[in-house]
Amino acid sequence: MPACVPTHAADPNRPERAHPPHSPPPARPPRPRRLRIAGADLSAAVAVFLIALPLSLGIALATGAPLQAGLVAAAVGGIVAGRIGGSPLQVSGPAAGLTVVTADLIQQYGWRTTCAITVLAGLAQIGLGCLRVARGALAVSPAIVHGMLAGIGVTIAVAQVHIVLGGTPQSSVPDNLRALPAQLANVDPAAVAVSVLTLALLLLWPRLPGQAGRLLRRIPAALVAVTGATATAAAAGLVLAEVDLPSWRSHALAGLPEGPVLGLVAAVLTTTLVCSVQSLLGAVAVDKLVSRRPGPGQVPRSDLDRELLGQGSANIASGCLGGLPVAGVAVRSSANVHAGAVSRNSTMLHGVLVVVAALLMVPLLELIPLASLAALVMAVGIQMVSLHHIRTVTRHREALVYAVTVVGVVFAGVLEGVALGIAVAVGVALHRLTRTRITHEEKEGVHHVHVRGQLTFLAVPRLSRALHLVPQGATGVVALDGSFMDHAAYEALHDWQNTHTARGGAVEITGRRPGVGVRIAEPAVLASSPAADETGVPSSAGCRCRPWTAWRNHQCEPPLSAPDDDLGDHGSHSAGDAGGGQSGPRGRPKPPGVGNDPSGTGNDPSGTGSAVGTGLDTASGTGTVSGVGNPETSGTGTDLVRGLSTFQRSTAPLVRGELARLAREGQQPTQLFLACADSRLVTSMITSSGPGDLFVVRNVGNLVPPPGQGSGDDSVAAALEYAVEVLAVRSIAVCGHSGCGAMQALLDPQPDGARTPLRRWLRHGLPSLERVRDTSGPRVRLAGRAPADTAEQLCLANVVQQLEHLRAHESVARALKDGLLTLHGLYFHVGEAQAYLLTEADGGERVFDRVRAEDLAP
Repeated sequence: MPACVPTHAADPNRPERAHPPHSPPPARPPRPRRLRIAGADLSAAVAVFLIALPLSLGIALATGAPLQAGLVAAAVGGIVAGRIGGSPLQVSGPAAGLTVVTADLIQQYGWRTTCAITVLAGLAQIGLGCLRVARGALAVSPAIVHGMLAGIGVTIAVAQVHIVLGGTPQSSVPDNLRALPAQLANVDPAAVAVSVLTLALLLLWPRLPGQAGRLLRRIPAALVAVTGATATAAAAGLVLAEVDLPSWRSHALAGLPEGPVLGLVAAVLTTTLVCSVQSLLGAVAVDKLVSRRPGPGQVPRSDLDRELLGQGSANIASGCLGGLPVAGVAVRSSANVHAGAVSRNSTMLHGVLVVVAALLMVPLLELIPLASLAALVMAVGIQMVSLHHIRTVTRHREALVYAVTVVGVVFAGVLEGVALGIAVAVGVALHRLTRTRITHEEKEGVHHVHVRGQLTFLAVPRLSRALHLVPQGATGVVALDGSFMDHAAYEALHDWQNTHTARGGAVEITGRRPGVGVRIAEPAVLASSPAADETGVPSSAGCRCRPWTAWRNHQCEPPLSAPDDDLGDHGSHSAGDAGGGQSGPRGRPKPPGVGNDPSGTGNDPSGTGSAVGTGLDTASGTGTVSGVGNPETSGTGTDLVRGLSTFQRSTAPLVRGELARLAREGQQPTQLFLACADSRLVTSMITSSGPGDLFVVRNVGNLVPPPGQGSGDDSVAAALEYAVEVLAVRSIAVCGHSGCGAMQALLDPQPDGARTPLRRWLRHGLPSLERVRDTSGPRVRLAGRAPADTAEQLCLANVVQQLEHLRAHESVARALKDGLLTLHGLYFHVGEAQAYLLTEADGGERVFDRVRAEDLAP
């Protein structure tokens, strides 16, 4: 019988298999995805909808478009731009910044052509998004952008004044200003009363005091103002012009553009420019708001090119449906972020709510007085002239660019005003590039030549005249206060320096920028200096005084290698070299167990010690090269004197005013920072703090002796008492770090048991060691990974243990009980340059998590 023949007869009653005998059963059909909307998105959508509804009607009124056009733009901006756009939390819709542009288009071409221009602008935005040029739009000077918005705000406010007074606005700002006296002579008292009530509610509602006020302020002020004015007008029986929403059946849609080609092209470019720049700047601002918001940061950053695609799609849809141009709106976006939105669902749901209101709330909307909407839009226009922006552009010496842009937008138009602003900005930049002030003065026998501005070939004659005022053999100091020097200026300065030093003079070239070489040297020293380039001029590449690169005491010392070595690598060394291995800072061996780092976190475990950096004895003029750690130079205090000299020359003039203020007012720090004495832990650097910010206590191992132990360890307790009781600090931070020698010494006790001062002090770390060895207690770990070794585990546990010691001190316990003090635990990984903040996870587990921007409260 063939093997393939079945050995049993087929059973007609046997059910057939639904699938082959040895194949898996068919997969179940996938369940349909359910649309899940977070509660935060729902509440945020409601809040944004309540703001968008009156503002959309008011902006439509200000442009002269059909009032339904504002609702269409709000709905399309929320749904289309919210779904496609690259900024999840930015809310788009009819923007006040587009009011003037749209009003001019309606005045010149009519409503149907304006809708067609909106569609074409949307297509242009999609093209820009496909070309990925969104980042380029951010290159426009902020002074021009703020000036454009301020000019638009002035135009809006001046036009709406006429409606507030009961009249009709004119087509331009000059016409509105000329008609204003006649309008003031024919004021409508009812319109003025409703407008004043609207403005009063807008101004006072956000300032309601007390607990009740805090609850009421959750209702948007714009909604309260319009609703209050509408209810008051209805109750008082005032006869006013009100919102008129015609039937949607008669709503005008886009038509074919009609008009001169050049005019239509300019209109499309203007609409595209304003919509794109406002939307992109709004997306960047939303990212900043989200990063400052407390709580976990789950909202992705904006994709600006995708945002252009979303805005373009929204403008195409809005124009086709007879809506206003769409752009990102700052007021609604800010409200969306502050309301706690976590995804784009809030923006889309707000658009759905606008659609519902436009279909079902028409009778209520038609009760709103036009004067109330005009007052609301006028307030928005006034707010667009920001005093903060004016102060900022003034501080950056761009007030002229701002003013010209404002005037150009107000009296000529948006595109013309922006073009004028760009032209003036270019002129100011060229003026700054070519305008250089060069002065010469003599102080105590030293001739100072100060160059303010950029050194170009145009300034070479004046530079040469000033340099030749320095007599032969004298000391000259050339201070370069600029960021650019062209080849002609460099040659002039270089030639003069060579000539002056060859005749016995001394030259010092200084600059305010980090990394500029600062050196007084004789000609022999300059010629032999490895930090000099082939021309003999000290090279800034050999000076490692930049705070973000490897340095030792911020000294400008040349490399030990030959002059033709790569100067860019001067002073570079491994993280382990920074710790010096097992050799001390002066070439002496460190105490056993202190400074070793077998964990691999940065120190040299070989114990050989390596010479890091070199020193050039320029003070003596001998040109002797020796190691930094060599007592030949370090023992004489050269590093200290050089550092003090550099401070007095470069840093002291910059901080003298601030330190004088602190000297008058006294210290008022808000934080006590308790850290290890390790030289790699720079407290001011990792906390971005300055004079007067931190009250710092440093000791070996960042230890806090428990109270009641009298063995000469009262210095930390005294500092705690002074900081809490006298200075009234609001927080105390205990900061440990990787590769801590004190923790390594606890793990490797010396067998002789000699009671040295160091070992007596380290006994306060024994509770931390016991915490590590006790496996039954809550764990202490780093977020995302386990501790590298026992030494790092002890460093983490030590921070937790010292916080417990802190709580045992009477002054700290009392302040904690009264809610006047908070405690923080920090861990700084030296090799990663990463700070970790102590948090508490489920089950009492202590976790050190990375510090991120979202950890900050707004």
